[in-house]
Amino acid sequence: MRALIVIDYTFDFIADSGRLTCGKPGQEIEERIVELIGTFATEDYVVIANDVHDAGDTFHPETTLFPPHNIRGTEGRELYGTVKEAAKQADHWIDKTRYSAFAGTDLDLRLRERGITEVHLVGVCTDICVLHTAVDAYNLGYQIVVHADAVQSFNPVGHEWALEHFVTTLGATVVGK
Repeated sequence: MRALIVIDYTFDFIADSGRLTCGKPGQEIEERIVELIGTFATEDYVVIANDVHDAGDTFHPETTLFPPHNIRGTEGRELYGTVKEAAKQADHWIDKTRYSAFAGTDLDLRLRERGITEVHLVGVCTDICVLHTAVDAYNLGYQIVVHADAVQSFNPVGHEWALEHFVTTLGATVVGK
């Protein structure tokens, strides 16, 4: 069985006015993510994994790396565009406080309970949260598929590097290139 993990497709990461936006490149993958949610929702397991931060949390490691984003209770944390409606088909929602969807969540437990051995990754940012989720999936023994036509970053160089890294270092399959 397979799982689709939709990572951080939120207003702050996608909208032009988002606090840490990928902008147009992120917006261009919206339709593909919606399509994949619909495909996976019929027979497989769909997970929405969204970054969450608390306003004024000076102890979180990202505080010194990025501007405040995906703050609990704000519009910035809402799913972006038509993904918001498509996500109603999801089987499980995760609030994540670190880059990886596995770090500090019940994701591994949920996947193993269902006999899932293959994870498909989509969302943003390719070279941050998608990458760290892939690394954890690799370390946990999952087969990894990254949909290149459904991931993006605000860093084009990092995006391309991560796509190569998925294959050469994690043994992942990259499709949709």
